[in-house]
Amino acid sequence: SSTAKIRSEVLTPFRSVRMFFYLAFMASGGLGTLIAVTQLIGALANPFRADEVPEILKGLGIDVAAVSIFAFLYSRENKAKNAQIARLSREENLSNLKVRIVDQKTIPISSLRGIARLVILAGPGSFIAESYKLSEPFTERLVERGVLVVPFATDGELPTFEFDESEDMKDLTSKRKRLWQLLPFNISEWSKWIDEQKKLANVSSDSPVYMSLRMDGRVRGSGVGYPPWNAFVAQLPPVKGLWSGLLDGMDGRV
Repeated sequence: SSTAKIRSEVLTPFRSVRMFFYLAFMASGGLGTLIAVTQLIGALANPFRADEVPEILKGLGIDVAAVSIFAFLYSRENKAKNAQIARLSREENLSNLKVRIVDQKTIPISSLRGIARLVILAGPGSFIAESYKLSEPFTERLVERGVLVVPFATDGELPTFEFDESEDMKDLTSKRKRLWQLLPFNISEWSKWIDEQKKLANVSSDSPVYMSLRMDGRVRGSGVGYPPWNAFVAQLPPVKGLWSGLLDGMDGRV
């Protein structure tokens, strides 16, 4: 999309300049090759110019090598550009997906940029339920790091999250509810996006997966199986305090 292309230019502002020079050098080398071939034909056809052949061949070899090198560099740069645009397009599609805050309004994921680090879970209800249980010891630290979970039950059997409403657990329960307050909205769109990600990653359609997003909405990492809550806690900086703004872009690779 045009937005993805613009973001790609912003992220790699000198790529277009490099690609332009690669093309210019290829054109220059191609012209040199054409001239050298013409000279070589003339030298081979004229016995009196036979001593020029080695020098012409040397120049021809340099031109061909230059064209080959810059063609390789251009091809590599173009592949990187296309891969980046494809990734940004997928992230743009993700940002347009909507979530529903429990018993409240529906918002697009893009509105959470700079506010939360989303962890998307996609799997059967049993996978969601177990992920919920495994997150409990890390609840407070996950909330401190701005983590919000989006559970997507691929079998349509989203479990009912049980919270301890006792007075002693009031503070922890409040944070548990905050951590698990989001639900996917428009299930068909979510299912389509998740299936596309699995195909691109060569993951079977029935495998439970997790995807974690950075504060800016970009995909930080993903994997098959339960999310590594302990790794999130270890690698992500708190969203409040001295280091929050400085380390927002250093979200680790989990």
